[in-house]
Amino acid sequence: MNADSAEHVRLLAIFHYVLAGLCALFSLLPLLYVGMGWLMLTGRWDRPLARPPPAPVGWFLVVMGAVMMLLGACYVVLVVLAGRFVARRRHWTFCIVVAALSCAFFPFGTVLGVFTIIVLARPDVKAAFVTASMPLAPSATGSPPR
Repeated sequence: MNADSAEHVRLLAIFHYVLAGLCALFSLLPLLYVGMGWLMLTGRWDRPLARPPPAPVGWFLVVMGAVMMLLGACYVVLVVLAGRFVARRRHWTFCIVVAALSCAFFPFGTVLGVFTIIVLARPDVKAAFVTASMPLAPSATGSPPR
């Protein structure tokens, strides 16, 4: 792999960690739904002389917010793993799939996903991923390599 490609791969790994941090921050936004649902369930959402919302509405907001937070946390883990794998030049297919998923996180994920796909599609970079994932050959003495 030439020096430019090596530098691009290094930068991609760093930007995956940056994107993961941004996504972790944004995955906390559904806490607003959890909070509103909790306020409805405890009766603190009520206004004077107004009918309180039904309990299923509160439960729906709590569950929806929790599921959205869980999905965001799973995506953050995927992006961190992809950044780690890019840095180590392993699991090329996984990195491509996460790059494609990142394109949905507009605008930062889209930019990173497109650049990741472009860089990882280069023949020299793909070859580096293949050679990095090959197991070490056993030594001549028959003992496993250290």
